[in-house]
Amino acid sequence: MKTKKIVSLVLASVLAVSSFTACAKGGKSKIVDMTMFAAMAGKEKDENNDIKELIAEKTGVRVKESWLTGQTAGEAIGSIIASGKLPDFIDGGDGCPTLYENHLLVAWDDYLEKYPNLKEMYTKEEWDQFRQSDGKIYWANVFGNHYKTDTTTGHNGEAFWIQARVLEAYGYPKIETLDQYFEILEKYAKEHPELPDGTPVIPYTCLCEDWKYYCIENAPMFLDGYPNDGCVIVNIDAGADQPKVVDYNTTDTAKKYFKKLNEEYAKGNIDPDFAVQTYDEYIAKLSTGRVLGLCDQYWDFAYSIMGPFSSPLKATDGSEFRLDQLGCDYVPLGLTINSGMDQQWHSYGDELNNASGCAVTTSCKDPDLAFKFLSMLLDQEIHDLRFWGVKDVDYKVDENGCYYRTEEMRENWKSDSYKAKHSCEYSYMPQWRGMSKDGKNYMMPDEQPAEFLAGLAEPLKKCFEAYGAGNYADMVGSKYVVAADELPWYPLWSWSNGLGTDTAGGVAWKKMGETKHKWLPAVVISKDFEADWDAYQKAYAECKPEDFLKEAQDAVNARLATAQSNGWKPA
Repeated sequence: MKTKKIVSLVLASVLAVSSFTACAKGGKSKIVDMTMFAAMAGKEKDENNDIKELIAEKTGVRVKESWLTGQTAGEAIGSIIASGKLPDFIDGGDGCPTLYENHLLVAWDDYLEKYPNLKEMYTKEEWDQFRQSDGKIYWANVFGNHYKTDTTTGHNGEAFWIQARVLEAYGYPKIETLDQYFEILEKYAKEHPELPDGTPVIPYTCLCEDWKYYCIENAPMFLDGYPNDGCVIVNIDAGADQPKVVDYNTTDTAKKYFKKLNEEYAKGNIDPDFAVQTYDEYIAKLSTGRVLGLCDQYWDFAYSIMGPFSSPLKATDGSEFRLDQLGCDYVPLGLTINSGMDQQWHSYGDELNNASGCAVTTSCKDPDLAFKFLSMLLDQEIHDLRFWGVKDVDYKVDENGCYYRTEEMRENWKSDSYKAKHSCEYSYMPQWRGMSKDGKNYMMPDEQPAEFLAGLAEPLKKCFEAYGAGNYADMVGSKYVVAADELPWYPLWSWSNGLGTDTAGGVAWKKMGETKHKWLPAVVISKDFEADWDAYQKAYAECKPEDFLKEAQDAVNARLATAQSNGWKPA
């Protein structure tokens, strides 16, 4: 009955919108179908998805999205280029420079002047950072943009994550180091070896597939207290105007970290399949609730497990249980190599990634309509449809004009099946976080304070309360939260992600990646860690990382010089 009621309300809304369009123009508008490919994992929407149809009625465009399926991003982009069959929109990930070099993208420049919604996404200085070698802009990264103010409640970045039930079992202890982290994972796994349905737990897993091997690779940078520059440490002990690039792959902390993983693997605390599992296998494993801990970025796993975690399961005794209510939701920990250190795992959300983003391809028959559509997606009414849904179906409005959801509405938006047929986020197209343009609400429900708290499962609420944390960012507990306007080169991964092999540093970067892909899992499972660590370091040195580090230092210096020319001074 509930489903029928929801569908009826949505259909009523669709009919109302259709009627409005017909009255305004004397007939139903023609809807143009377009396509988009994002070089990321994702879930396709059902045909005739409710909100997609509503957005199509309002914009005149309906977009069918497709995602990576069993390929790496590089393989997928290579196949698309070779086939000559491009979608209308594309986010090529690391393949964006390749699409540009093959002259397959439409420049944004003229359309930024025509469509203020798009231009508003970034400042002039920020847009300039997207310019390619011909001086034009071909893509825009759509994430981490807060309208007016940063309203972050989450921690979208990397952390060592742990299930809330593990912390609850031992009175919510203070966990600062790798030793403390693995000690509590091991203890819990021994005392609670199975889920209620008999599924055996895995204390810790990680991912080594393709570029997502960052899940095992870059923790030494964070463990030494530095923020996520991704490819190097940028040390500012001499001052933010005298930054010095440091290789985190060869530090004492790197050796300690991988030796710890080696010890835990030997004890059976690390997933034996970690080195060979695919991303799909990794997500499927997390979705069962059996993994107690992992190191990853929130966006890479959390959205994929929300549906399974809120679905009822059958226990061995015949009773029902849910993983979120059992306390399987993950909370982030900002670990350091030694206790008592400051850390910077959390950063402000507005990190500018100029290496990739949403683009319009030269195969699009109507680029102006494509850019107009991207612009209309940022109209508040349509933005609300994408992320809040349909009024009185997915959210209500109180007497003060503030949006809220009922418990039933919140449960619907955790359901994969409901979202497939009903929600349409166009998640790799332009979007905002921060305050809504009405000045009362928030662009995203998970940043509306009351909704954020109401949407948490009870074990998560208890966990945050026990640690005195108001949200995920508080849980990480970074003492100093880095912002790009304070460190002009930050994040430096936005430079290294676009590095080709046309320079000595680019060649070294490619070899370094290949070497780490081969050796890092090997040192974790090694039966002679010291010998294999030395062999890895020797192979790594042969990649000539000094060539890469020199270009990384040059990139830092160049970004710093640009900022200084615009008036930047160290805080």
